[in-house]
Amino acid sequence: MEERLVKYLQYMESLNTAESPDLSEKELDKLKSELLIQIGFFQHERLIHLIVTALFAMLAIISAMSSFFMQNTGLYLITGLFIILLIPYIRHYYILENGVQKLYVYCDMLQTHHN
Repeated sequence: MEERLVKYLQYMESLNTAESPDLSEKELDKLKSELLIQIGFFQHERLIHLIVTALFAMLAIISAMSSFFMQNTGLYLITGLFIILLIPYIRHYYILENGVQKLYVYCDMLQTHHN
């Protein structure tokens, strides 16, 4: 999903910096509706990753507290595993969040260009 988001952001940036004549009203409407559909897809992905990231964070905290009180080697390993898995989830969510925010900016630009 990260690769798809990066490619779509590059596509939107190329449209934004293109030295082409202004788009017609119909082309702007089509571009904006396409952008809104893509934003919907990425928002859904972002929501799913927020839920998964929050779940892993809660599991990491619960296992860390449990391992602190129970002093069990298995719980130490589980806590380490949750923390190790949490790092890529946070990174991926960060990329999704920033990408969707950039898409909002492009949507606003299309809206102001349209008016």
